Amino acid sequence: MTDMKLTCKLDMYKAHEGQLFSLEGRSFDFENDKYSIFPGFCDVHVHLREPGFSYKETVATGCAAAAAGGYTAVCAMPNLNPVPDCRENLDRELELIDRDACIDVLPYAAISRGERGEELSDMEALAPNVVGFSDDGRGVQSDELMEQAMLRAKELGKLIVAHCEVNSLLKGGYIHDGEYARAHGHRGICSESEYAQVERDLKLVEKTGCAYHVCHVSTRESVELIRRAKARGLDVSCETAPHYLLMDDSMLREEGRFKMNPPVRSREDREALIEGIKDGTIEIIATDHAPHSGEEKSRGLEKSAFGIVGLETAFPLLYTNLVLTGEICLEKLLELMCHNPRRRFGIPLGEDFSLWDLGESYTIDPAEFKSLGRATPFEGWQVFGRCHLTVHGGKAVYYR
Repeated sequence: MTDMKLTCKLDMYKAHEGQLFSLEGRSFDFENDKYSIFPGFCDVHVHLREPGFSYKETVATGCAAAAAGGYTAVCAMPNLNPVPDCRENLDRELELIDRDACIDVLPYAAISRGERGEELSDMEALAPNVVGFSDDGRGVQSDELMEQAMLRAKELGKLIVAHCEVNSLLKGGYIHDGEYARAHGHRGICSESEYAQVERDLKLVEKTGCAYHVCHVSTRESVELIRRAKARGLDVSCETAPHYLLMDDSMLREEGRFKMNPPVRSREDREALIEGIKDGTIEIIATDHAPHSGEEKSRGLEKSAFGIVGLETAFPLLYTNLVLTGEICLEKLLELMCHNPRRRFGIPLGEDFSLWDLGESYTIDPAEFKSLGRATPFEGWQVFGRCHLTVHGGKAVYYR
């Protein structure tokens, strides 16, 4: 059913305004602007968990979740088993993608072998089939290795996509080192653990001329460092995620669904991130969709695995809490979720699109997710905007 070919292209859909379009018994009435058509969203930071961790997520379930959220392209992170650090390992992932993906899935390769930060992966062999290089989940601790990686990536015409984290500054922390941590006796992760490595990497970018992208920015210091780097003309971009824009550490609860890395930080950090998307310092919103099993997320803040899901909730959350509140306009949100990530990562849009009822209100319920992951801090939030149809490559990959 979801594989059904459509006979109408996007321009034909637009021409059908004021008429009724049916798809296997589902009716889409364009009268009175009930539905809004958006280009297919693109998420440059997603964990599909295959190969190696299919009990958390699969290519098939992750892509189904993405399609339900209006996404028609995702970039898959390399912390897998085996890690895609050589062509043989990457081929295993590509086979799963070819077999099971209903949307575009563009894999990352690892920067270092096994993501251990000791020696470079086989970057030359991997480059033709990956969207960039990342050791996501771990920061590259060695200045020398990161410089080598940047020089190699520049030669290959690929982005370095960095998880920025200084291991020596973590000190066993698992939530933001802020008021909630101190009030509830938790070990905190300091902001410097992120921005110190951002600062190091930006110096290396200036030295090497590498194209560089910062993953899941969460601190105000990181935003300012990136703003200054852009002003100096460096080839730098960055992303943040919905949870960093909509939450701060005062909203934490003693549940694993509030645990992610980097952690939700202070109100001041959140405000700086919103200012960053407004002024263009942050040009991409990615979800960092990171599913785990129910058991792995049931151990409270201290012992649960890091990571939450986000593909199915990103647009309604951001539309409700940023667009409807007047923080940004709808066009800006589409830039952040579609056009900017595609432009930066060289991912064509084609005629992919999704169909939304922006007036439909509902409560986020993880039991309805297509993803195998259920952990979200937004459970129970009331939102506007429901995806009713997603089309990729002329086929309906999701509809209600």
